[in-house]
Amino acid sequence: EERLAESGGGSVQSGGSLRLSCVVSGFNVNSYNVRWLREAPGKGLEWVSSITSGAGGKLYAGSVKGRFTISRDSVKNTIYLQMDSLKAEDTAVYYCSVGNERGQGTQVTVSS
Repeated sequence: EERLAESGGGSVQSGGSLRLSCVVSGFNVNSYNVRWLREAPGKGLEWVSSITSGAGGKLYAGSVKGRFTISRDSVKNTIYLQMDSLKAEDTAVYYCSVGNERGQGTQVTVSS
């Protein structure tokens, strides 16, 4: 059974940093494209970043490019999202996702 478990969210002030983790079980993170998505209050699901299978190419939404960094630890079978220079508009529930599957999410709240 595939499972994605996010953690690392919290409350920070604008300009702060957080690192989100997504522990993957049931499949190898090197074998699938993995995405980070977010859902802000009153808004739809938004794609944030992806890391591709194999070579691990990294893609970012324009709103987070230069501030967020996605990475992968093959030994721990975990995907990370390092978030720096956080803004109030980054407040959302963050999910990691593979295909149509996603975890339970982790809340990120940024106060201005």
